[in-house]
Amino acid sequence: MRVKTINKFDISIIMVLVISFILFILYPFVMIFIYGMKGDLVSVFLQNKSYYLKLLTNSLKVASGTTIVTAILSVFIAIFYFISKNAVKKLMVLVFMIATISPPFVTSLSYINLFGRRGLITYNLLGLNYDPYGFLGIVSMQSVTHIAINALLLIGFVNGINYSVINSARSLGANTNRVILDVLIPLMKPAIKVVVLLTFIRSVADFTTPAIVGGKYNVLSTEGYLAFIAEGDVSKAVILNFIILLPSLLVFLLFSKSLKNVVVENRGVAYSGLNIEKKGLIYRLSALASIITIFILVSLYGAIVLSAFTTMEYGKLVFTLQNFIDTNEYISGVFLRSIIYALIAGGVASIVGHILQYYIQIQKIKSLKIIDFIATLPYILPGTFYGLGYVLAFNSYPLKITGTALIVILNLIFKQMPFASRIGYSSVSQVPLAQLKAARDLGGKRLDELKDVVLPLTKQGLFVSFINGFNATMTTIGSIIFLVYPSQKVATLVMFDVIESGKYDIGSVIAFYIIMICLAVNVLYYLILNRKR
Repeated sequence: MRVKTINKFDISIIMVLVISFILFILYPFVMIFIYGMKGDLVSVFLQNKSYYLKLLTNSLKVASGTTIVTAILSVFIAIFYFISKNAVKKLMVLVFMIATISPPFVTSLSYINLFGRRGLITYNLLGLNYDPYGFLGIVSMQSVTHIAINALLLIGFVNGINYSVINSARSLGANTNRVILDVLIPLMKPAIKVVVLLTFIRSVADFTTPAIVGGKYNVLSTEGYLAFIAEGDVSKAVILNFIILLPSLLVFLLFSKSLKNVVVENRGVAYSGLNIEKKGLIYRLSALASIITIFILVSLYGAIVLSAFTTMEYGKLVFTLQNFIDTNEYISGVFLRSIIYALIAGGVASIVGHILQYYIQIQKIKSLKIIDFIATLPYILPGTFYGLGYVLAFNSYPLKITGTALIVILNLIFKQMPFASRIGYSSVSQVPLAQLKAARDLGGKRLDELKDVVLPLTKQGLFVSFINGFNATMTTIGSIIFLVYPSQKVATLVMFDVIESGKYDIGSVIAFYIIMICLAVNVLYYLILNRKR
């Protein structure tokens, strides 16, 4: 039942929402298709078919390898977490949380520092001249990059499993192996499918990791980036991004139903103590996989800090602050700009996501479900595809905003809408209609309902959405790399450029700064949340 009839204020807000989502999400997507239909892209593709198919094969190999490795490790980690004590659980969550607030390609930097031809381990300790580049390097680093967010997703899911289900299986005589195989993993299937979906789409769209550690192993995403940035060949870039989109869209259609299942099932059911023994082959494998993964993550991120504060002199590591001094010329104004963009993108996306769900969930405006679907498109689209769409959509009057800060901010805001909308759905659906009715009975208008009832009652969801948007904006690169002019670069782009130029020490300093900023914001959020509780 609709809470209140639609008034002029509602119509104004709804029109702004509809126009914004169509203009800044759907329109860029459509413009790429129009561009593809105008030119001779099909003939260009056919002339170089073997080249494009080779790149597609390489990309699918990398994405499949990364997805398989990440899914298996994530499941092992979730199992170990589920059975472990609270102290171990807190440590695991802390490590994975820190790993999620760093640029996605920062592990590649550590990989080179540790295992490159002059790496700390391979060259200095073992005396090896190891070549870390190629297929295995890409899959390894992408797996490490994605493992943290996937592990946290599965951990969040298993936290919502009712322990009584596990205890019932135990009371019927099931050992640890049988409980895991017959109860825990079947319950986790929807979340595992989401992990597969997330990893595959992100892997096939990732161009930074292959660019840094890929060597001569070329993939679609990296070639698409080079086609636009280095060659200035828009047609080639469009073809490559179209090819990237096809497997991503196919995987999304296959697994998208699981997204809803995870939201529905992971409700944080009340539970009693867990009665399960820490033994059995699967538990031991899970413990081993978890310990090795955490060790690798700590080593890789520790290597960033080490590289930032040290330099190599006469074959020995020496403490220095010179790296920070040398970095200053690269980051003048960059971090202030990055933080402002992140604050705007995180704040606006979280509020817009909640307002959209307010009109869908409470006002029951069914037609807005189409806009809700449009909001999920940036989730499906590879980042470079979405960014390229902005270049084609907003490079001529009356919508010419290329070369401005506005186009970057708008791209960042609407890139966050899939997550902001889902969080808004979960938060707004829990708002009691009785409180809205009470506000109306006291003479409150629609604006009063939103600012005095809906937003305060969904404050935790707003904070979560904001923190995610802030972290994602501070660490993003894919969707904005085609949009940012040299004089307006953000921290991740500067970091990518210096790493590509071989300045790994400076790259480590920038990565250190990004991690510290994101960590500070997350700690501040945690303190504010606990203080209010």
